[in-house]
Amino acid sequence: MELITIGDELLLGFTVDTNAAHIARTLAAAGVEIVRRTTVGDEAAGIAAAVREALDRTGAVITTGGLGPTSDDLTKPAIAGIFGRKMRLDEEIAAELERRWKARFPSSGFPATNRSQAEIPEGARVLANRHGSAPGIWLEDESGRWVAMIPGVPREMRGILAEELLPAIRTRAESESVVLSRTLRTTGIAESAIADLLGPHFLGEPGTDLGSLPLAYLPGPMGVDLRVTAKGMPRDRAARLLEEAIVKLRAKVGPYAYGEDDTDLAAVVLQKLRSTNLRLAVAESCTGGMLGERITAVPGSSDVFLGGVIAYRNDIKTAALGVVAEDLRNHGAVSEEVALEMASGVRARLKADVGVSITGIAGPAGGTPEKPVGLVWIAVQAKELKARRFHLIGDRAEIRQRATQAALEMVRRALSNG
Repeated sequence: MELITIGDELLLGFTVDTNAAHIARTLAAAGVEIVRRTTVGDEAAGIAAAVREALDRTGAVITTGGLGPTSDDLTKPAIAGIFGRKMRLDEEIAAELERRWKARFPSSGFPATNRSQAEIPEGARVLANRHGSAPGIWLEDESGRWVAMIPGVPREMRGILAEELLPAIRTRAESESVVLSRTLRTTGIAESAIADLLGPHFLGEPGTDLGSLPLAYLPGPMGVDLRVTAKGMPRDRAARLLEEAIVKLRAKVGPYAYGEDDTDLAAVVLQKLRSTNLRLAVAESCTGGMLGERITAVPGSSDVFLGGVIAYRNDIKTAALGVVAEDLRNHGAVSEEVALEMASGVRARLKADVGVSITGIAGPAGGTPEKPVGLVWIAVQAKELKARRFHLIGDRAEIRQRATQAALEMVRRALSNG
């Protein structure tokens, strides 16, 4: 199966193509493999050429984008032409679109351009859009080749994919062979260090069951994900081999592993706090509230997260957290002494059980030979008060992201050891 995303804004880089990633992840989780992804602009000939070539290769194509009411929405007629189908107005869809419009804009007439969203290729199946106006379309020829067109608006795309398209694809599966993946998430260890730890052929020699599973190293600001994939085998066997592989990997990477698949380290930390009946407070300097945002992005975090202090200036570190002014003068804001005082200060002032602090130089300016850009001190006070020095890489955004992840990992380990 191939995936084609459509839109000039994607080619120009004004919009990040999150749709393709979501569709690929969703289909892979269902055992369906995307073999190629293509992006084309809002031009009928380009759309038709990309879809025609994809149909010739795989016979199954999903497109997103170009289903709206404006002049640059050319997906439907371009693809209808490939199948030799004419466009026709579906009066039922048009009436529903007009009803929705009048409900939202009672004093405004229904625009004629919006009726184009009710134009459907002859013989096509409509994929209901319960989250927006443009319906999805399934178009198939006599030989079984098909194209599924869904909107590019992310919320609408996700709804149609889950409710209409994925069930249709599942019913068409011609064999039990699937592609499935499992991911083990690690942090606090570099990609090369994990590779050295695992060595070549860690899962097994080529030709063995586990050795047939590709192992991918996926580094990022949050750590290194280890993804194992099973292809072209029955679902039950794939699931069994993947479980064996994950167990083997987890046993080897040990304390660096904190979860699987889409697990967020912040959620792991919050669950550990709940299980030990402890409450957390944070003090941030260079991350400017990013750690607090990571924590509060998890639903239900308020039961164990009390709050935090963004102490960016030195006088705020002293006034709000009790950092000793002399230590700031003697050691600087980015130092072990100040990190320790920030963690203990926020813990005491917010009456928390656990305090964590971050102070560092995120750049791009402000570094010195003694304290370069990327230098970060993080401290945690739970049963004990400890600080660690990090030299993080990347631009300003990446350094801040890596710092928040390192702080969460220090809390996780403190709770695990406590």
